[in-house]
Amino acid sequence: MDDVDVLVVGAGLAGLHTATLLARRGHEVLLVERRASLDAAIRTTGIFVRRTLDDFPLPAACLGPPIRRVVLYPPTLQRPVTLVSARDEFRVGDMGPLYLAASRTATDAGVRIALGTRYAGRRARNVRLVGRDGPTAVRARFVVGADGARSAVARDLGLDRNRHLLIGAEEVIDVGGAVGPPTFHCVLDPSLAPGYLAWVVNDGRHAHIGVAGYADRFPRGLRRALHRFGATAPGLAGVERPAEPERRGGPIPVGGLLRRISCADGLLVGDAAGAVSPLTAGGLDPCLRLSELAAAVLDDALRSGQPSALRHYDGAVLRARFRGRLMLRRGMAQVRTPAAATAAFALLRTPVGRAAAGRILFGDRSFPTP
Repeated sequence: MDDVDVLVVGAGLAGLHTATLLARRGHEVLLVERRASLDAAIRTTGIFVRRTLDDFPLPAACLGPPIRRVVLYPPTLQRPVTLVSARDEFRVGDMGPLYLAASRTATDAGVRIALGTRYAGRRARNVRLVGRDGPTAVRARFVVGADGARSAVARDLGLDRNRHLLIGAEEVIDVGGAVGPPTFHCVLDPSLAPGYLAWVVNDGRHAHIGVAGYADRFPRGLRRALHRFGATAPGLAGVERPAEPERRGGPIPVGGLLRRISCADGLLVGDAAGAVSPLTAGGLDPCLRLSELAAAVLDDALRSGQPSALRHYDGAVLRARFRGRLMLRRGMAQVRTPAAATAAFALLRTPVGRAAAGRILFGDRSFPTP
């Protein structure tokens, strides 16, 4: 049976970053991922905010042009509100190449990566895996659950699990240098995106056309809502739509950071920990920041031989800083009709509403520094 210090389950950004940091500290790390290729079955849009771009060395070749312009639309798409920042606020990652670059960084640090390998449960320190050559097992001192919003590792470790989820779907198309400034278009229409929004992110290279909302509120299903939105989506003038675009989708946790995200046997990072903004549903900045704390706590536990060090990885302490965003999430969830959205949108046209939207979209706040 193979012995490792840490087994990381899931090779998204959270898992890759955690594994890399631990390997750089000299620990034996095995990372397993059920996908056979990291540039396949991508779920995230890949929007990076300014704070992430400032604080983390992401490969520039994997990032699209900067976006400073956001346009907010009511259900009628009439009289939208345009907000323009004086700074570069967003860049959309080319996630396939970015995952591959992150995996090379992890491998160079000493991480062993097993693709096409599924986590199949654990008993004590023994973890069952199913790979290309059949079932196997590994003995790990600690397990890191980076396996998404419906984490099997969280279940097996007896940790908190995400209960408040949106579902989202999008299509990605090549726009070939379309005319116009890079823009983030957001449509607030509960009939299209109940409890959230529909979007077009067009940075001049690619356009992401998507919708997300609460699964039980889509009257005719998520895919039908996406098709309906795509027929009238703003920001696509002059863009030729391919017959078979790239399609993405998956669950998005919006209940805030979970309270119990660690125990003596391991911890959770990324979507598995609920490390996603309750209001904006952005998860790439939180996953990187929380991964740094996870790696520091695990390093302490490994060097000291004291699993109790993982008690410092406390979601309840960080969750307290999300009270405002959780309240706004609850308010947004209550907007259930286009008429209500139109009435709420009138506030965005006032100076106070525009200022509040600007603070949310362009503010300096990010995931709280642990």
